[in-house]
Amino acid sequence: MTEFELHRASTTAPVNIAVIKYWGKRDATLNLPTNSSLSVTLSQSDLRTHTTAACSPTFPRSDTLTLNGAPQPLTTPRSIACLHALRALRTELEAADPALPKLARQPLRIVSTNNFPTAAGLASSAAGFAALVRAIADLYALPQSPEELSLIARQGSGSACRSLLGGFVGWQRGEAADGSDSRAYQVAEAAHWPGLHALILVASAAKKGVSSTSGMQATVATSPLFQTRWKEVVPARMTEMEGAIKERDFSAFARVTMRESNNFHATCLDTEPPILYLNDTSQAAMRAVEGLNERAGKIVAAYTFDAGPNAVVYYQAEDEELVAGSFKYILGGAKGWDGKRGRAVKGEGLRSAIDEVSAKSLKDGVNRVILTGVGAGPMKTEEHLVDEKGEEVVVNESK
Repeated sequence: MTEFELHRASTTAPVNIAVIKYWGKRDATLNLPTNSSLSVTLSQSDLRTHTTAACSPTFPRSDTLTLNGAPQPLTTPRSIACLHALRALRTELEAADPALPKLARQPLRIVSTNNFPTAAGLASSAAGFAALVRAIADLYALPQSPEELSLIARQGSGSACRSLLGGFVGWQRGEAADGSDSRAYQVAEAAHWPGLHALILVASAAKKGVSSTSGMQATVATSPLFQTRWKEVVPARMTEMEGAIKERDFSAFARVTMRESNNFHATCLDTEPPILYLNDTSQAAMRAVEGLNERAGKIVAAYTFDAGPNAVVYYQAEDEELVAGSFKYILGGAKGWDGKRGRAVKGEGLRSAIDEVSAKSLKDGVNRVILTGVGAGPMKTEEHLVDEKGEEVVVNESK
């Protein structure tokens, strides 16, 4: 009896939240950005995509992908581009060493799970494509560095290139027409500033009304404000942000983060027709942060919003009770405080810093909080989502 041939590799990949936003493409086919961007990689103990890539000559001829138990297409141009590039690199290895098993020819079975809501402004596509690329690269034993693999992940989801590295990560706009210089790079490791914490206020787990892809292209085509943004505003802020991170200057980090978030959403409003990713709860979170900073007499918190209503509030570990405690005082009934960090937060903070109208809006609109912080890049795991027989392992990682 012929032994069943199966090859598999598994990884987890993190979510990243941009503090200098990626918005707009100079080449939609290659997923090349109009402007550079910079993000904070978040801890995988809180937010991650877990992916297993397996191949076998006995699998059905077509590649398959399952996400959170539901089949997903691998026939989109983005997915095809990633798989083609990875297979090409494996084919080169096999040509150089005929003894290697011919994995590039075998159908792929990819199984992936998220422990957070998909497509709700929590960078699910970034973590997803980063995990897919890293898992297949490990399956194929590719020697390419994370920076080199970011060129491939970028083709799947632009922000995915930043999720291939940990800590603080930039994505260079690049100038080359073929995208060869549009890649991720590490500004600083997570260990450089381990005391940078984040509180995510989940205002909605629903899928976005306007996807990032369609939204950014509409902005590029119709917003006059956007032209000033990518040519003048973002280049200056990239320099400011990298300096703030290297100096661990929270005040500078916070100021740039909030101004950048506001500028990004202003260009969305300047789009025709206008794009509104923020809601009343989002605006209440902004007012709450401003109230905390005013009451504290210094900047202790900074808000940012990606293409969705969920607020990410950055602060330093030393201010956890002041910042997270103030939100817990209002949102103590929301899910997410039951972890070790959440239980340690007393829920007192600066009680009078958040006005009553904002407090009510937050209480009515936030259904979950996530306490997290800066974290590492993708990590290999032996916890496979495809068993030794090649079958999907059913798990539930959602929190």
